[in-house]
Amino acid sequence: MKRYDLLTPEGTKDFLFEESMLYRSIKNKLDSIFRKCGYSEVVTPALEFFDVFNLNSNYFPQEDMYKLTDSKGRLMVLRPDSTMPIARMTATRLKDATLPLRLYYNQKVYRSEPALKGKSDEISQMGIELIGSSMRMADLEVCVSAVNSLEAWGMEYTLEIGHIGIFKELVGKLDVDDDTKEEIRKLIEKKNFPALNDILDTLDSSGNSSTIQSIKKLPSLFGGEEVFEKALKAIPDEKVRFILDDIHSIYNDISSICGEKGKIIVDLGLVNKTDYYTGIILKGYLQGHGDKVLAGGRYDKLISEFGYDVPAVGFAVYVNAVANAITKNENTDSYKPSVDTIVYSSPGNEIKGLQEAERLRREGETVENALFETLEEVREYAKEKKISKIVVIDDDDDNYDDGMEDNADE
Repeated sequence: MKRYDLLTPEGTKDFLFEESMLYRSIKNKLDSIFRKCGYSEVVTPALEFFDVFNLNSNYFPQEDMYKLTDSKGRLMVLRPDSTMPIARMTATRLKDATLPLRLYYNQKVYRSEPALKGKSDEISQMGIELIGSSMRMADLEVCVSAVNSLEAWGMEYTLEIGHIGIFKELVGKLDVDDDTKEEIRKLIEKKNFPALNDILDTLDSSGNSSTIQSIKKLPSLFGGEEVFEKALKAIPDEKVRFILDDIHSIYNDISSICGEKGKIIVDLGLVNKTDYYTGIILKGYLQGHGDKVLAGGRYDKLISEFGYDVPAVGFAVYVNAVANAITKNENTDSYKPSVDTIVYSSPGNEIKGLQEAERLRREGETVENALFETLEEVREYAKEKKISKIVVIDDDDDNYDDGMEDNADE
């Protein structure tokens, strides 16, 4: 029988040294952004009952979730999403709280991804949920926070905005089953024009020729200001026109805040797999990284499935993706752990050595205690670890008081 005691499961990894520090730095920066906007942190269990994700609307397929049973035989899952547990928590423990609620989270989600895709099954996320307001101002607030979360890394970014209502309005006019609708959604999301045209051409005899032609054009309605004029011509639908007016207004407002429209992209082909979205949809990208680093939108009906009918909007930042983008775009040496000083205590002077190390730490230095028998071993260790100073503590009081030895050139 093969043993796996020296391996990590597929889709997971160990994080060492500078990589851990990079993740911590990203989380600290996002934590500051969210708290300064008035958001309060919440944490939900990594383990949830399967029923939390098995609502009337199946937002997460069973095969995408890690499942196990508790001591009573009840089906459990490792949370594949943070928004739905927060919706559960809002509908129970926060039902009597004053609205709106501004919540943020810093936790991992677990999704079973196909091994050949190379994606992580353990995803570190930080995000916000603005609960209890359907106002346009709430959408704008979340969009601004998304821009701040992308700008924070000092590299080029784009924020794509769309609206799930356009897709739902058009596809709702087709007399097709849910599986076909999902296949159409996937092809639009991937901008797979040939396959999308093929599947829609088979439906063209159903009397929905105008709707089908509009759906075919959705993936190409991508870009800047010009998209809105193209969309009005491509989709002759009154409800869609109302949605387009709303997105156009948000696009202009967010662009004015960013200072340039090039950073805000309109994508009317944004049709997220997570089907609880009801309004605006967001996706964020960073320079040199193909995968999204931010995703979210408005979900006005999700919390009602837990018995509390309140609107909400939010987004998640994929910390793994941000870390990958930073690693590709800049020197990450600044995230490597560093030690300023190492304290060597000769036999019988260990307490003095510990006291001196604590004194230096109070002064702001990062200090190691030497765990070697001889000073020569300490010197070799300090040279390898690039520790610039050695403090020697022995019976000589002068050496104890000012025993700094410069190791920078060794």
